[in-house]
Amino acid sequence: MSENTLRVDIKYGDISASFAGKPDEVLTAIIKFLSDNLPAIDLAKKISLSYDLQDLIQMFSDYVKITNEGPRIVADNNLSIKQKITLQLVGNKIAFLMNRIQSEPMSVQDLINVLGLPGKSISSRLSELVKAGYVARVGDQKTTKYVITTLGIRWLSDTLTGKIRAD
Repeated sequence: MSENTLRVDIKYGDISASFAGKPDEVLTAIIKFLSDNLPAIDLAKKISLSYDLQDLIQMFSDYVKITNEGPRIVADNNLSIKQKITLQLVGNKIAFLMNRIQSEPMSVQDLINVLGLPGKSISSRLSELVKAGYVARVGDQKTTKYVITTLGIRWLSDTLTGKIRAD
């Protein structure tokens, strides 16, 4: 490379590029790179839905706490059974991501023990939550357990903030 060569490295999220050459050529290449890639990245971010540990803690810290006994719902006044179940599953997800528990999925019996609600009510609401795509079944027929889905997190957040009804 001659001493009049401009070299530029760009990194934006997962996308990176390097440009080298005459300054006007590099500038043109950078502008093309940005116009080709940034709108797609911004659009992808608009339609992507995912939650990391920090998001979950920020969204649900008023409702769930991680105790020595495991995740527990601390604000259960006026919550529906569906909200209680999904909050407990979110609590388990948070505790698992924090390495405070060994396994994220919960069985019906786990939910009965923690929530203190009748098994029939929990089973019925779980079936509705699974059908809606808010909770997923994991495991085999013998050891069916449940986890919250990304859509379930969104639904729960929306119901707790009053954007939609919990039903």
